[in-house]
Amino acid sequence: MLNFLAKRYFDAPLSKSLVRLYMGKTMAMTGTALLGLFLPIFLYNLFDEDFKLVIIYYGLASLFYGLTVIFGVQFLNKIGFRKGLQISVFLGALFYAIFYFTDKSNYLYLIPFSLFILVIYRLFYWVPYHTNFAKFSDHKDRGRQVSMFHATRLVLGIFIPVMAGLIIVRFGFNVLFVMTIFLYLGSGIPYSALEPTREKFSWSFKETWKHFLSKRRRKITLAYAAHGAEQIIKVVVWPVFIYQILRGNYFAVGAVSTLIIGVSVLIQLILGKEIDLKISKKKVLKWGSFFYTAGWIMKVFLTSAYHIFLVGVYHNISAIFVQTSFDSLNYEIAADEGHYVDEFTVLREMAINLGRSLMAGFVIIVFLFFGIQWIFILAALSVIFFNLLGKRAIERLNRRLASRTI
Repeated sequence: MLNFLAKRYFDAPLSKSLVRLYMGKTMAMTGTALLGLFLPIFLYNLFDEDFKLVIIYYGLASLFYGLTVIFGVQFLNKIGFRKGLQISVFLGALFYAIFYFTDKSNYLYLIPFSLFILVIYRLFYWVPYHTNFAKFSDHKDRGRQVSMFHATRLVLGIFIPVMAGLIIVRFGFNVLFVMTIFLYLGSGIPYSALEPTREKFSWSFKETWKHFLSKRRRKITLAYAAHGAEQIIKVVVWPVFIYQILRGNYFAVGAVSTLIIGVSVLIQLILGKEIDLKISKKKVLKWGSFFYTAGWIMKVFLTSAYHIFLVGVYHNISAIFVQTSFDSLNYEIAADEGHYVDEFTVLREMAINLGRSLMAGFVIIVFLFFGIQWIFILAALSVIFFNLLGKRAIERLNRRLASRTI
């Protein structure tokens, strides 16, 4: 079925390894979709509605990962990226298993352990995943291939949030944790069939930081840092905010999210093809970021479920333009690095996660002095910032790619 759809949508057949990566990622995304919206809310309630502790948890996870990813990828040199992905599924399952046993009587012990496992999971998963995608995806179809992954996430988002909300109301969080555990374990099956990538991280710790701080890479590094800064607000602050507005109604949180995401699926697929065939990725990113920034500003003034739905639909559609073009350019930059694709991916992961951890500090400051809704102004500034900083890097990439085709 997937190959039939691929023939109608892509110019060239999908590689077998990209299909397997897609299958494994889809299973993991299904598990993440079950809890992605509700895990920050679970922690919020676990911490007696202390929002600062939720932000600190996610900020520390990003900080530790950003600082240790160099050591993680050096270990992956010994076992291989495919083996790293296989190990990551067990770590992901263990992460959610810890939450299954966590309650107010033991969270002081289990939450730090979950934080440790989350960092280790990311070390084994994200660099191999991004490296493999850059290797297995095709330059001519990359926008559509990125869209295929994003559209799958959106399709899952049509049904899963409302289903997860119903499950929480009727059975509690533990059922979701069990379902996610099995989905993560199942994702290891297609990962085990991936073609091995002959990539080896060749930089030392000192050399990696030298490249990270170099003037030549500064703009693109800062662009990724700002991208990560915006992400932590989208992933952590937004779910808690709508939970507060909807007065703790889990089903309403899931239902509104389902309605918001449902209208975006077709646009995601159409945009991916248009980016590959007709539209400049730089223009899509420029104009998409303008409308996306406006969406964050609108969220400051939300007061009801109706407002959440209207602004959420607008923001989700504008996010498609930003995310698809940004990710497509990201994988083009990575693929253009040749055998340094994993080194580039490490720099990207460092920048994104250090940006997240830095933003966590700003979020707490704004929350203490102004309130949770004003945090969205920080997200709006981040979107502008990473587009301004990424502009020259994208232009340089386009010139480089053009020179290779002459």
